[in-house]
Amino acid sequence: MCPDAAPQTMPPARLAPLIDSIASRTRGNEDRDTAIPNLSLFRREQATTPCACMVEPSVVMVVQGAKQMLVGDQSYPYDAEHFLLNSVDLPASSQVLDASAAQPCLGLVLRLDLRIMAELIAQGGLSAPRDKGQHHGMARGTVTPALHAAIGRLLSLLDEPEHIAALSPLIQREIHYRLLISDQAARIWQILAAGSHSQRIARAIDWLKAHYTEPLRIDELAARIQMSPSSLHQHFRQLTAMSPLQYVKWLRLNEARRLMLNERLEAATAAFRVGYESPSQFSREYGRLFGLPPKRDIAQLMQAGG
Repeated sequence: MCPDAAPQTMPPARLAPLIDSIASRTRGNEDRDTAIPNLSLFRREQATTPCACMVEPSVVMVVQGAKQMLVGDQSYPYDAEHFLLNSVDLPASSQVLDASAAQPCLGLVLRLDLRIMAELIAQGGLSAPRDKGQHHGMARGTVTPALHAAIGRLLSLLDEPEHIAALSPLIQREIHYRLLISDQAARIWQILAAGSHSQRIARAIDWLKAHYTEPLRIDELAARIQMSPSSLHQHFRQLTAMSPLQYVKWLRLNEARRLMLNERLEAATAAFRVGYESPSQFSREYGRLFGLPPKRDIAQLMQAGG
């Protein structure tokens, strides 16, 4: 069941152009890519139950309504005054908390380029944040008027497509800078710091995403990122709220679900394709993650999709 949505309040006047821009471009669409690289828009017209997703390194902003992201036992609610920052590829569940047909939940996702942030740190003489504590891969930050203004300028380029190639990189660079000086700066610095635990776990995640169909050998993965197996487990769970094995299972099962739904593969074929050797083990783990055995789950999804 969805939690009761809080009554909607009038958004700040500075958000009106952003609301109008996203609303006009998402009518009839829940999700829409744009002509601006790395930028996509979303619209939801009702509250929802949690839906499994993979969140890329990105900043997610709502300009009307409210959502939350669930990672392990942590919840990250966000609204027009708070952005969601994700620093690694993270399995999560997304939930719309506040939306209606009259006042839909509207927002955007901007994929982050950590190389730009590293360049800004090197070139801009930014001081490292004092906070040296360990962090999760996801966090909620406070949106400043300057960040809203930069997002507004980026959205306005959609009305001037001939200028996107020249101006979009500059505005996106400013947005990255604004995040680097935000209240979540320490989280970004930790991922960027060469040799840090978070940076090594990010390398492990990249390797797992590219090799999830292969047998997972923790000792080899730990050696690859120059960590001990126990340290790998500890810091991987801290960043992602799951173990490396659980992460690989999540990747395999979601890819198998996609293959069955979009390519109409049989469950056993999809299981072997993603690296399972035992269809019965695949079926058990699939049911634990999605709540139904593969055949029933896919039938339900196809029926819901019309």
